[in-house]
Amino acid sequence: MKAKYINPFTDFGFKKIFGEEASKPLLLDFLNALLPPEHHVIDLTFKNSEQLGQTEADRKAIYDIYCETDKGEKFIVELQKAKQNYFKERTIYYSTFPIREQAEKGEWNYNLKAVYCIGILDFTFDDYESEPEKSEVVHNIKLKNKNGKTFYDKLTYIYLEMPNFNLKEENLGTRLEKWLYFIKHLEDFQTSLLYLKTRYLPRHLKKQNLQGWDNRKLKATK
Repeated sequence: MKAKYINPFTDFGFKKIFGEEASKPLLLDFLNALLPPEHHVIDLTFKNSEQLGQTEADRKAIYDIYCETDKGEKFIVELQKAKQNYFKERTIYYSTFPIREQAEKGEWNYNLKAVYCIGILDFTFDDYESEPEKSEVVHNIKLKNKNGKTFYDKLTYIYLEMPNFNLKEENLGTRLEKWLYFIKHLEDFQTSLLYLKTRYLPRHLKKQNLQGWDNRKLKATK
């Protein structure tokens, strides 16, 4: 059976769903479903996803999505389908750019805005030693000291291991669970766009135009 809707695990599909100005309300809702209530995002602005080094010889970074909230917090959102051995190192490297760009010339007190690196992965990490880490879907990482206390709370790495998400539709409860189910199964859905919006999107997004997600209409315009 041919896919009715775009595949979120492709560069085109992911950016169509979350990376366009018209889809900003969807990205906002997804981020707020992922973050704790005290970090609620009211608005965001898309930024240049290509980050240059300090010199032409330096390696640059190109994000899938890079945005900034109304509070100045930076969000990097990456989708990775193929397994990459050093994906954690890659996200740590990526996080250095939004930190560095906050530097101010002249007098500066070094107060930084928060940086979040979010990876939506179609694979699982294989370096966990035991449960429950091995089967967890959401991994939330901050810098901590040897006593387990947070050393710095404005640098956060969140990895979503989609193969570990196995909830059935009838068991979905939270906004995040609905988003994860939606991302994982969108390409397999054969229902109408109206049903998708009614079933998975909150009330304030019911009028969101999803026509660009229809594979058949996309092919007809090519």
